[in-house]
Amino acid sequence: MTEAAAHESASTAPVSYKTAGVDIEAGDHAVRLMKEWVGKAQRPESLGGLGGFAGLFDASALKRYERPLLASATDGVGTKVAVAQRMDVHDTIGQDLVAMVVDDIVVCGAEPLFLTDYICAGKVVPERISAIVKGIAEGCVLAGCALVGGETAEHPGLLGPDEYDVAGAATGVVEADRLLGAERIRSGDVVIGMAASGLHSNGYSLVRHVFLERAGWALDREVPEFGRTLGEELLEPTRIYSLDCLALARTVDVHAFAHITGGGLANNLARVIPDELHATLDRGTWAPAPVFGTVGEVGGVARPELERTLNMGVGMVAVVAREAADAALSVLADRGVDAWVAGEITDRGPVSTAATAANETDAAVTLTGSYAS
Repeated sequence: MTEAAAHESASTAPVSYKTAGVDIEAGDHAVRLMKEWVGKAQRPESLGGLGGFAGLFDASALKRYERPLLASATDGVGTKVAVAQRMDVHDTIGQDLVAMVVDDIVVCGAEPLFLTDYICAGKVVPERISAIVKGIAEGCVLAGCALVGGETAEHPGLLGPDEYDVAGAATGVVEADRLLGAERIRSGDVVIGMAASGLHSNGYSLVRHVFLERAGWALDREVPEFGRTLGEELLEPTRIYSLDCLALARTVDVHAFAHITGGGLANNLARVIPDELHATLDRGTWAPAPVFGTVGEVGGVARPELERTLNMGVGMVAVVAREAADAALSVLADRGVDAWVAGEITDRGPVSTAATAANETDAAVTLTGSYAS
């Protein structure tokens, strides 16, 4: 057959969605596989089941709220998915997704109610999609919220056959007079740090560049400082703090939370510090996990850059009344959260440009000293 004839034959062959790269049957199979996991991530207020056009949630069941305010957030997990894809491990990235969304909601004191997810893949591999949803469902259980719906899309030509991305959106509720934030913070309050489980889900473009490109390390490389392989360290799931924070707010006088994600500790804490106040944190009150120092050493990354990119071992911060500090630490310890008093809130005096530069932080937040070892 000549080239022209072959081209003509190909151009006249029957065309389907599948020949264009979208496999509807594979998508249906993925839905069947994920049903088990979605069914485990429910609340009494959840209505309907998998397969509807919209997820339903019975808000009338929330009778304990007199003036309920709805809170919403949406996020993804960034380039951490590239590590999951290279390792062919897909059942943990979902917890990262849930954490990024629900822990933003809880900052204002809101209880996460339900979450929807979006998975976009170059090729739908049902077992892979099911593994991702398994992680999302398990994360929802840890957060106390329901997984009420989602979408799986196949985008051949836009993503490679082994590539995918994930995103999620969640809704929560808080009583109006229990809303937390900057307006509650007072001079004399203390800042409590809550330990991160690792890198969480931020700064992975820097981390991947340092370890995989600059240093040329393999993901299966055993790293003595980590006590496991590089890949295992990088895939450590993000800690979900929502139920811990809600328990804390019910028990002690919490004024604000700050979720430490992209931008680091100083920049995220600064988002809840009133203009007239200032937070001073002592680095010596905690010791970041070895991975943070290793990123700096291997990549030649200066401390200011590390601190404005990575969480440096602090995943969530609570600002509480000074007299509530001991009780707050006790509540968190009982829940298995490693926490400590990291600093205090004071009236903001003049902050010179030189002082701000010397402490390498936002003007609203100063970090002092060196990290504990």
